[in-house]
Amino acid sequence: MGAKTVLVVDDEPELLELVVTYLRKESYRALIADNGADALKRIEQDAVDLVILDVMMEGMDGFHVCERIRQKHSLPVIMLTARGNEADKVRGLKTGADDYMVKPFSPKELMARVEAALRRANMDKIRGRRLVFGELELDQDGRAVTVAGSLISLTRREYELLLFLAENAGRAFSREHLFERVWTDTAASSLRTVDTHIKTLRLKLNGAGRFIETVWGVGYKFGGSE
Repeated sequence: MGAKTVLVVDDEPELLELVVTYLRKESYRALIADNGADALKRIEQDAVDLVILDVMMEGMDGFHVCERIRQKHSLPVIMLTARGNEADKVRGLKTGADDYMVKPFSPKELMARVEAALRRANMDKIRGRRLVFGELELDQDGRAVTVAGSLISLTRREYELLLFLAENAGRAFSREHLFERVWTDTAASSLRTVDTHIKTLRLKLNGAGRFIETVWGVGYKFGGSE
């Protein structure tokens, strides 16, 4: 299997060195980035298994970086911050972080959390990538969608739109965000295509179409509940 790769993102050289030293002692392969933009590039260029991400950085902060990561990747993210107030912790978790540690922290505890996050991620892969909401089921490995056991025929765009909403159940997204996320390889469409695809999805999913909710003044979200 080889050593797991951990990307450490922080603009404090001393902290970078400390965390990298402990990671290598635990036989992890450690990569570093001292800003958000470089971190996103490293994730695209390398097979990163987990990210340790500082919140307070110049330019793009950790919250924004985490949101960008979650748009394309499901790898674990552990956020670090010097601010321990509850609002920041809640914001970090809502942006997609898997764990949250306040500075100063114990390097040994951080290593334990890294191990735990990687173990959870590995178990998720073993179980298979399957999302189930009542009678609606999305099999990501087979790119198949069923409602009450019946296979639903979806176009590639319809499937990607449904999958993105389902993976982010409970979060409301604007038409602009959905368009940029799903229609990444074309400039030939307009924002109205989002509404058209939502309408078609609801019709094809029949009763399960209720999961795709309109959020007035914002856009759409996946309800994810009965």
